[in-house]
Amino acid sequence: MTLPASELEIHETAAPGGDDSVVNVAGRSPTQLAIARFRADRLSMISFVLTVLIIVCAIAAPILVAVGVLHPNDFNQDLLSDDGVTPSGKFGGVSWSHPFGVDPGAGRDLLSRLMLAITSSLTIALTGTIITVIIGAVLGIVAGFSGGFVDAVVGRIIDLTLSFPQTMMLLALAGPVVQMLRGDVSKVPGLGFLSGPDLSNGLFVIVILAAFGWPPVARVVRGQVLSIREREFIEAARLFGASRSRLYFKEVLPNVWAPVLVYVTLLVPAYISAEAAFNFLGVGIKPPTPTLGNILAESVSYTSADPTYFFLPGILLALIVVVFNLVGDGARDALDPKSHR
Repeated sequence: MTLPASELEIHETAAPGGDDSVVNVAGRSPTQLAIARFRADRLSMISFVLTVLIIVCAIAAPILVAVGVLHPNDFNQDLLSDDGVTPSGKFGGVSWSHPFGVDPGAGRDLLSRLMLAITSSLTIALTGTIITVIIGAVLGIVAGFSGGFVDAVVGRIIDLTLSFPQTMMLLALAGPVVQMLRGDVSKVPGLGFLSGPDLSNGLFVIVILAAFGWPPVARVVRGQVLSIREREFIEAARLFGASRSRLYFKEVLPNVWAPVLVYVTLLVPAYISAEAAFNFLGVGIKPPTPTLGNILAESVSYTSADPTYFFLPGILLALIVVVFNLVGDGARDALDPKSHR
């Protein structure tokens, strides 16, 4: 079989005892080809580097708060103007001590709050994405591989889930679900200190995101499994007596990781945006714990008095969503060269 030139590594070496050269041709695995295509896309690589920096920032922020480098909740009334609301100085009180200025009404360092907000928002988005992908991948594999009655039942569950209006269910379930989560957490030994409103509201957002986000993942995975289940290696595994769980998670799952990976990179920015939207509806983590959503929702009240406080979290939120989406687009193009942006 002749491989395309783009999928070959050609090395020219000297033959022992002669002047003629020997050409060694080595094929590359699909993973190596995908990585090479991704690295060749300059925009995707820039977005990937920015994504890594954002994740590092999210990990470092709580540590910097713990060691006293960042002070997201320290009030500085002396940094406010005579009205006690608007920060004194230009651009929201920008200075060497406060590079992004301070927030109106409290004088808290905006850089510290934005860094900690990235941690909160990414934690919610990544946790919701992981739960969404696990539920969607498992149900998609079971439905696509089993077929028949099981496939029909999972399909109806997907249709039923998609029929619910997410926003209305979010508002309707906010009160009772948050109270239930708060009570359940308080009963877990050793976790009573976590039973505050921040945890219960955050868990509620994650539950809503996962409960309404898994059907598209299940449909994509099911479509992949329908073609994979007829392959020769599946028949061979059956002949060797492989159990159903081994067929699901050892034979089928590794062959559907590519679309799942792409979905992960696209769900994270979608969930970050959803968390911000939930705060505008009055649902989600409330101040003083910062998230990108509640900072942006609070900044709307100061659009004219302090434009810096409005634009900085908005630009940061847009930047995070864009770079994650570009990484997802790059991963999709790398894993499927026939796809188009």
